[in-house]
Amino acid sequence: FKLRQGVKFHDGSDFDADAVIWNLDKLLNDKSPQFDRKQLAQARARIPTLVGYRAVDKYTVELTTKVVNALFPYDMSYIFFSSPAQFEKLGRDWNKFALQPSGTGPFKVDRVVPRERMELSRFDGYWEKARVPKLDKVILFPMPEAATRTAALLAGQVDWIEVPAPDAIPRLKQGGMVIVTNKYPHNWAYQPSMVEGSPWTDIRVRKAANLAIDRAGLGKLLGGMMIESKGAVYPGHPWFGSPAFDIKYDPAAAKKLLAEAGYSATKKPKIKIAISTSGSGQMLPLPMNEYVQENLNAVGFDAEFEVMEWNALITFAFQPVTGEASSKAGVNGINISRATVDPYSAFMRLYHSEFAPPIGSNWGLLKDPKLDEMINKAHTTFDRAAQTKALADVHSYIVDQAYWVYIVHDLNPRAMSPKVKGFVQAQSWFQDLTPIEIK
Repeated sequence: FKLRQGVKFHDGSDFDADAVIWNLDKLLNDKSPQFDRKQLAQARARIPTLVGYRAVDKYTVELTTKVVNALFPYDMSYIFFSSPAQFEKLGRDWNKFALQPSGTGPFKVDRVVPRERMELSRFDGYWEKARVPKLDKVILFPMPEAATRTAALLAGQVDWIEVPAPDAIPRLKQGGMVIVTNKYPHNWAYQPSMVEGSPWTDIRVRKAANLAIDRAGLGKLLGGMMIESKGAVYPGHPWFGSPAFDIKYDPAAAKKLLAEAGYSATKKPKIKIAISTSGSGQMLPLPMNEYVQENLNAVGFDAEFEVMEWNALITFAFQPVTGEASSKAGVNGINISRATVDPYSAFMRLYHSEFAPPIGSNWGLLKDPKLDEMINKAHTTFDRAAQTKALADVHSYIVDQAYWVYIVHDLNPRAMSPKVKGFVQAQSWFQDLTPIEIK
C-alpha cells in the first residue's frame, strides 16, 4: 500500500507507515503495549488472512496474507487507525482514549458522555480540502425508542433522526419533515443452528419457514419502509444470480413441507430465536418478530424468542450456537441484521465453515463443502466480472438450500428537519456528513 502524504491525525501527528504498523500491532501483537483485545474482537473477523506486515519506507507498507485473497482491500476498509501519539499522551490507556479519540477523519471528537451524547467538530486539517465539513459541529444522541426520537424531532430538540416509527411518518411529513430512504446492503433474517439435533438441519423445515412469512403484510406494518427478501441480497443486485427456490408467501406449501418432514399438530418444530429490543440495522425488532412469530406458528411451528438488549445480542453473536450463552438460553436461531456490503461480509464470514465465531460470523456452524469451495473460488478470483459471477453462483446456491430464513431488507429511513440541506443517502451503512448544511 502506498500511503497518501500529508495526512494528519486530529492531534497533529503524522499518519505514516509507522502509524499503520503500530495500529496492526494493536490488533495482532499481544506483546505490544498498545495491544487491545476489545479492538481485536471487532477486527478479527475482517483480517483472518493477514499474517505479516512491515514498513518499506515512510509512506509504503507491505502486508502478507496466508492465502491468495482477492477480497483483501475490502477487508482493510474495516481496520480503523488510531493516533499513537494520542495513546502515549493519555498514558497508554485505551479507556481514556475512547473518551478522547484521535483519528484522521473529517470530524474530530470533542466530548463523549457514554450513553448520553457525543460531540463532533469540523477538522480543518482534513487532507481532502473539498470534503472539509460545512458544519461547525455535530451532536449525536442515543435514543433507542422510536417514539422518543420522533418526539425529539417534532419538538425541535434535534434536526435528524434514524429509523422513525412507521406509523409516525405521515405525522412527520405533515409537520414539514423530510423522509429520506434508499435501498442498501442490509439483510434482516434468521440465522439458524445447523448442529445435530436442530430442526433447522432439515431443508424442508428451512424452506417451510421461508414460505410461511407474509412479507407484504410485514411491509404494511413498516409503512412500506422495506424490500421483501428473496435472498441475502435483493433482486437486481449484481450478486443475486438465478436461484430456483422462489421465496414468497405460500402457507399451504409451508404446511405441506412440515408434514413431509414428519411434523404435525401434536409434534411441532420448536424454534427459539435470540432477538434484540433495538440496535443498529435491527429496524423495529419487537413488532417485526412478533409478526413473524404469528406467521410461523400459523403453519405449524412452535416459535418463541429470547429477548435481550442490543449489546447482549452482539455478545451472543461473538460465540457460536454451541457457546455458553446460546446453550444456556436454549436458542437455535439468531436475528441480527447483517451487512452485505462486500463479498466477505455477505458470504464468507457467514456461510463458510472455517469462519465460526470469533474468527467469523458463521454462528449456526453451517458446514457445506460444496459451498466452501464456491466461496473459495470467489475469494481467489481477481477479475471483477468473474468474481461477480462466482458470487452470484454462491447466492443462488444458499437461496436454493434455504440456509437462512430471509425476511426483509431495510430502506434505512431517516427523518430530518427541512433546515437540513446537502445530504445524499448512500446505498451503504456508512454516510457522508461533510456536505450537510443547516439553512
